Amino acid sequence: MLTLYDSLVSGNAYKVRLLLTQLGIPFERVEVDLRSGETRTPAFRALAPLGRVPVVVLDDGTVLAESNAIMCYFAEGTPLLPSDRLERAQVLQWLFWEQYSHEPYVAVARAWVAYFGVPAGKEAELEERRERGRQALKTMERHLERCSFFAGERYTVADIALYAYTHVAGEGGFDLSELAALQRWLNRVREQPGHVTIEAR
Repeated sequence: MLTLYDSLVSGNAYKVRLLLTQLGIPFERVEVDLRSGETRTPAFRALAPLGRVPVVVLDDGTVLAESNAIMCYFAEGTPLLPSDRLERAQVLQWLFWEQYSHEPYVAVARAWVAYFGVPAGKEAELEERRERGRQALKTMERHLERCSFFAGERYTVADIALYAYTHVAGEGGFDLSELAALQRWLNRVREQPGHVTIEAR
């Protein structure tokens, strides 16, 4: 059975937990304590040199890291990762955008405000990250005013990637109340078969 090194604090880890559950893939879950700095320990770095969760260890001992890469690996051959060339490229487009233009702002603001505290001297940076996060959420809103999902008009790993931190963005001080299309999309994602919450153990 594969092993998932996970954290209930991490939206990136939640992506993989949600995907594996929805695909019916059994896994053993190992909680990694981010608050105590467990990802920085020599033992964890020996397993995962990048020093982040999630990490999966396959049945043959192969280690995979980086949430979106892990999702693509497990979603291969399923409807969650389209085989059509254009639709797959659209999925990848949103996966790359999520890591570059969404996660660094929405996720970091949430982490600082809700879990780890704002680092000393970074109060102004928090507001800058919130502004960039608001821009990202508005980009999502504009897309969702025209489309039900992010790629191919159906639920894919692109939606999982973007849902992970968006649905808890309020914990970072983001107001989603005026983003009606985005809120409808959040509900569509919650209604997908096999959905689990970010707190699921």
